[in-house]
Amino acid sequence: MSSFIDFQNEIYLAGLGGAVPDLPMTAAGLEQRAREVLGAAEFAYVAGSASSERTAAANRSAFDRHRIVPRMLRGTTGPGARDLSVEVLGTKLAAPVLTAPIGVLELMHDKGELVVADVTKELGIGTVLSTASSSTIEEVGAAADAWWYQLYWPNDDELARSFVERAERAGAKAIVVTVDTPSLGWRPRDLELAHLPFLRGKGIANYLSDPVFRSKLPNPPEESPEAMQLAVLTWVGLFGKHTLRPADLAHLREWTDLPIAVKGIQHPDDARQVVDAGADAVIVSNHGGRQVDGAIGALDALPAVVASIGDRADVLFDSGIRTGSDMLVALALGAKAVLYGRPWAYGLGIGGRAGARHAFRLLLADFDSALGLVGCASPAELDRSLIATTR
Repeated sequence: MSSFIDFQNEIYLAGLGGAVPDLPMTAAGLEQRAREVLGAAEFAYVAGSASSERTAAANRSAFDRHRIVPRMLRGTTGPGARDLSVEVLGTKLAAPVLTAPIGVLELMHDKGELVVADVTKELGIGTVLSTASSSTIEEVGAAADAWWYQLYWPNDDELARSFVERAERAGAKAIVVTVDTPSLGWRPRDLELAHLPFLRGKGIANYLSDPVFRSKLPNPPEESPEAMQLAVLTWVGLFGKHTLRPADLAHLREWTDLPIAVKGIQHPDDARQVVDAGADAVIVSNHGGRQVDGAIGALDALPAVVASIGDRADVLFDSGIRTGSDMLVALALGAKAVLYGRPWAYGLGIGGRAGARHAFRLLLADFDSALGLVGCASPAELDRSLIATTR
């Protein structure tokens, strides 16, 4: 049974002794603290979005158009009676939350992915490891529990297959194919600082440790700065595949028996196509606004995608989650679980493990509270009757 709301009691009880939280109690507060304490390049990489950042703003404003209609006199006996657990793609979670696959976490903490793996394991939620991670698939697999591997499909199917097979051997429970990033979006915050961490050898640990990738290099990348520079240039030529199509999921199915989710879907026709091609789940996402400026808010896309595929596949939601009420709205509109991104990355950069754990606990306690206050004992009880939509 749920105990995430106990975080609230911990804070109030500590307050009797004069203690107040060291870390902010909102996602906005975590972002502001990160702006103050992180380096300019590190903060910009996480905070930045595409071009004028209209899509990132649209992700948040979409929630303003979907309001909750709480139901009364039908609650459970109390917080301990609520059960937030779900099962998604065969993965059991203590709450319907996974981390969004944020890359280059060494910008926030030198062992970022391993810290996040440890914290999510403790809390019983899921984590999605980015291809662009600073720790290897094998390192994270040894530390994580309920984890999925996110594939940026490279411009080399042999390398893509190697990544997937490594993930399966390391214990991943699903493969998440991100389809909205065949190349990086136009990101002015990074451009103003001329900062792309991959060109500095950061966030490419999975490439440098891969036998297929290494076979393309004349010398081991760790041999010399020149060899590393060549490895980075090789990475540049391999990242992303503009010609990826739904039919390529058939190849992925040949490589693995793991469930397959496709992330980056916003149009219902695209959702139908990838499910027809064999996807077990669709993740409605616009990459947190980092790819196409002026794109539809992800939440605005969710209902049509849910309607387009019905019960043929699970639908998850990503892009814009900041509060427990945001989670509640996305789940009520048909998502099975949500992916949560920037706030915990800020927490990681601010306070390491304690900061990341704090950020996750904020979301989980807030959701636990909101679920009970709208009269539901579990996520399964959420539906569209709890949502009023305005335009």
